[in-house]
Amino acid sequence: MTYDFDRMTERRGTNSLKWEVGEKELPMWVADMDFETAPAIREAIENRAANGIFGYETVPGEWYRSIQSWWADRYGFVIKKEWLVFAGGVIPTVSSAVRKFTTVGEKVLVQTPAYPVFFHSIRNNGRHVAENRLRYDGIQYRVDFADLEKKLSDPQTTMMILCNPHNPAGKRWDAQTLERIGALCAKYHVLVLADEIHCDLTDPGYVYVPFASVSEECAANSITCISPSKSFNLAGLQSAAVIVPDENLRHKMERALNTDEAAEPNSFAVCAAIAAYTKGAEWLDALREYLYENKKFAVEFLEKEVPGITAVPSEATYLLWLDCKGTVGSASQLCRYTRQNTGLYLSDGAAYGGNGERFLRMNLACPRERLADGLKRLKEAVPGFEKWEVSLC
Repeated sequence: MTYDFDRMTERRGTNSLKWEVGEKELPMWVADMDFETAPAIREAIENRAANGIFGYETVPGEWYRSIQSWWADRYGFVIKKEWLVFAGGVIPTVSSAVRKFTTVGEKVLVQTPAYPVFFHSIRNNGRHVAENRLRYDGIQYRVDFADLEKKLSDPQTTMMILCNPHNPAGKRWDAQTLERIGALCAKYHVLVLADEIHCDLTDPGYVYVPFASVSEECAANSITCISPSKSFNLAGLQSAAVIVPDENLRHKMERALNTDEAAEPNSFAVCAAIAAYTKGAEWLDALREYLYENKKFAVEFLEKEVPGITAVPSEATYLLWLDCKGTVGSASQLCRYTRQNTGLYLSDGAAYGGNGERFLRMNLACPRERLADGLKRLKEAVPGFEKWEVSLC
């Protein structure tokens, strides 16, 4: 089947967080896609809506089986049914886990640059961020294991949030790296909370490695958050799952989600997930090809037209991490200037910690015509911004 990812679906006026912007603005910031979801998912939602009654929902056996089959077939990871817990979103799960498995004043380790909401989940609950800065050699990021061990060995560090694949850098962690992280966390009794929401969005030819699949040690000391929301553009349906192989950890995670009232599905969360995992593979693979072509298009455009900005090579996600080291002035100022003067709305890398202050994040999950528009606006912004910066000296 052919899928039309070039279709310019209108999202203004739909209460879209992403598109609640000015008339001439182009939002390429928050991580949701400008593509309609897979036809099978729309059909499942429409069939459920046709019933006309939207009472309390349960989680059927088919939901568990769909996840088990998807992870076994695509990633070779066998998940037992009892390991799975329904959740109303990855971030609610992260916040619940932080509250349940750590105490006020303790530290939660995050590898920066990192998704800014991780910081909110930690600090808003009275915990402290332990920052393990990823090492950047001007081309790609790697784990600084010496610093990681130092931070994990602190008795006040009791949890690590692992982003796999990594947002914003698009880094696909290999099994060796994950196993080494897992061994250090086990050594220092630090629980691993793995956010694997971007797992299905690897480039063609690449496969993500689930953290819990790497070793028995990693499985026994981890809580993994997964969801069809990024892969199939379903963030608004609040549907996620938590994989917890250890029985004691799972009991606590279930109690945390129930205490926070984040364990009850809405009327469309379950049917959409089942449709995604049982009938969405062909659509997803076509999407991955399209996103990969978008990524190549953007990288080639930047190399040719915007030499001061380079894209960090990635193997996963639809997010492009843009290194602005070749431009005059700060990336944060460039971000503001670009939106004010061209309407292009990107994410300011400073919010991601680490060395993020020299970066911008661009969402490529849109029709190529829209992507080309965004890149042209960025090209237009840079010389004007640099001229403006120089005038201030």
